[in-house]
Amino acid sequence: MIDRYSRPEMAAIWSEQAKFDQWLRVEVAVCEAWAARGAIPPEALPEIRRARLDLARMHVIEQETGHDVIAFLRALGESIGEESRFIHLGLTSSDVVDTALALQLVQAGELLVQGVDRLEAAVTAQALAHRTTLTIGRTHGMHAEPTTFGFKLLVWVDALRHARRRLLAALEELRVGKLAGAVGTHANIPPGVEVDALARLGLQPVAVGTQVIGRDRHANFLGVLAVLASSLEGFATEIRHLQRTEVREAAEPFGEGQQGSSAMPHKRNPILCERISGLARLVRGYAQTALENVTLWHERDISHSSAERVIFPDACLVEDYMLDVLQGVVAGLQVNAARMQHNLEASGGLIFSQRVLLALVEHGMGRQEAYKIVQRHALRAWDEERSFRALLSADPAITARLDDQTLDDLFDVRYHLQHIDEGYRRLGLPV
Repeated sequence: MIDRYSRPEMAAIWSEQAKFDQWLRVEVAVCEAWAARGAIPPEALPEIRRARLDLARMHVIEQETGHDVIAFLRALGESIGEESRFIHLGLTSSDVVDTALALQLVQAGELLVQGVDRLEAAVTAQALAHRTTLTIGRTHGMHAEPTTFGFKLLVWVDALRHARRRLLAALEELRVGKLAGAVGTHANIPPGVEVDALARLGLQPVAVGTQVIGRDRHANFLGVLAVLASSLEGFATEIRHLQRTEVREAAEPFGEGQQGSSAMPHKRNPILCERISGLARLVRGYAQTALENVTLWHERDISHSSAERVIFPDACLVEDYMLDVLQGVVAGLQVNAARMQHNLEASGGLIFSQRVLLALVEHGMGRQEAYKIVQRHALRAWDEERSFRALLSADPAITARLDDQTLDDLFDVRYHLQHIDEGYRRLGLPV
């Protein structure tokens, strides 16, 4: 991923040096497990633990061998000396690569959980601040019925909690390693060594593997990231719509000195939310590639390997960046409550049509007849820009059942707020 969309802490996890550091951790843990069983002399361990990788030297060797793990082992061995013969005992390349990848993914995933937590905190704060800020709810992009801006954001809080649970579950599936040799049979490295070495790394052994850990776990993880990215895009898209000139109910932060267009000085574009929408497409693409990687030939091929060098670092970097950007947008969101009230009233009362319909039914009119009458007046009010309330009051079929006071009550927006707090209670938030 390019530096523009990479945050330092996540980038550090996926740096080339960090990857090889994890490979070294795996090799050392295996040596320690072998030594505990007497297969490696204990006096060799200090030298093995002091091993350091010369990246430049490794790259030179890889040019010769065309194999990064062999180059890694040769360069590592040069820093150890005679005891290097104990490195990689009984292992195959994928043992090291897959186990080290698990360590990286767990680190990255834990960082993503923190990002979700920060975003949830920002959304929750806004949801509480705007618990009773009236706004119009929209379906199909059209005015529906009143809601509050806080309740709109409450839905995001719930989605982020779902995302957190899915992410934690996916990480638990990834906390496994595999140190079972060429085709996973433990022929050259006994199960006890695998269990011991993985425990030193904080991992569990995969129950059964081939030469690689099954890629269903990895596909699930990237699928979880794709769902989260889609949720973030949904939040960003809502803000983009609310920032439109015709709506102007909420807007991204716009800093002093910021410029929205190279040509039009008046522009304030939702560039951060648009960026999130674009990056979400990448994450969904990475998830698709991960699904393709589940199918490998026999006990192993490396058709997955090249793709994984891209999709895992990039998916984690993009997701981390998206979470951070959206947290800043939400925390600094500019909410225009007056404009929300203006838009709420823009339809001339049409948003109360369902209340009138239900009241007519309650007072004895058939539902289909009531629907047609209310719809006729609603469409006329919209087409002719007239008062919906006035048209209803002039219809004897309606006034025969609903007096003026009843109609006034039906047009009281407070009715729609009577149960708003229930969602807050269900999420354990104060009301």
